[in-house]
Amino acid sequence: MTSTELSTGTSVFIPGAASPYQGDIARYWDQEARPVNLRLGDVDGLYHHHYGIGDVDHAALGDTADSAYEKKLIAELHRLESAQSDVLLHNLGAIKNGDTLVDAGCGRGGSMVMAHQRFGCRVEGVTLSAKQADFANHRARELGIEDHVRARVCNMLATPFETGQAAASWNNESSMYVDLHDLFAEHSRVLGVGGRYVTITGCWNPRYGQPSKWVSQINAHFECNIHSRREYLRAMADNRLVPQAVIDLTPATLPYWKLRATSSLVTGIEDAFINSYEDGSFQYVLIAADRV
Repeated sequence: MTSTELSTGTSVFIPGAASPYQGDIARYWDQEARPVNLRLGDVDGLYHHHYGIGDVDHAALGDTADSAYEKKLIAELHRLESAQSDVLLHNLGAIKNGDTLVDAGCGRGGSMVMAHQRFGCRVEGVTLSAKQADFANHRARELGIEDHVRARVCNMLATPFETGQAAASWNNESSMYVDLHDLFAEHSRVLGVGGRYVTITGCWNPRYGQPSKWVSQINAHFECNIHSRREYLRAMADNRLVPQAVIDLTPATLPYWKLRATSSLVTGIEDAFINSYEDGSFQYVLIAADRV
């Protein structure tokens, strides 16, 4: 537990935060209540904090003049988000019923629920946000899976899990809040030898030269620090994580962003994502690596 300074000069305790920056991030997500996260989750009770992939089902959307069009659009955006989680979980490989998985930066727990439903295993999530952890645990109780799915307030760089405890672990759009060497050192510690780590993340393209103005806008919007693809691969290699697959999901995520930009749920950051994906300065990638 660490204390951080507010702008008023008062000191508060943020469980799990190891630095003033992490305290800022905890407060950011404790105060976050964007309709784009909550209304999409209301579709079926899976609350995600990531983006979508796949082709838009225009037949399911129907006519834009239809009074039910916006409701259908929200359902379609949510379907694409869940499809993203499906791709991540598929890349975890063969998971057994008795295994333990770790979701680093679990948000409101949508991917944890999907992982348990898919594999029947135990899923442990960590987040700096007490509000998110409470939400995720409440949903687990509502679904009757609280003995298998749990979120806790914790720094993902120093988790309470035993060395070698996890069969697989992941970061789903949460690695841009931490130092990658510290992050992968912790995943390497928690994973058993042969365990699988997967991340889906936005990263700036080293071939572009430096982070573009669009990437800088995304950093400012989410108070994060987007890494380059090269940094991910280097930090993995330094921490006994050997990539087995690197998949460029950029073409697959553009339809989601273009659809979202037409919805009532716009947040003002949509153009930065679309422009950066189209000019090649930003990429959406999946990296799957095995612990050796």
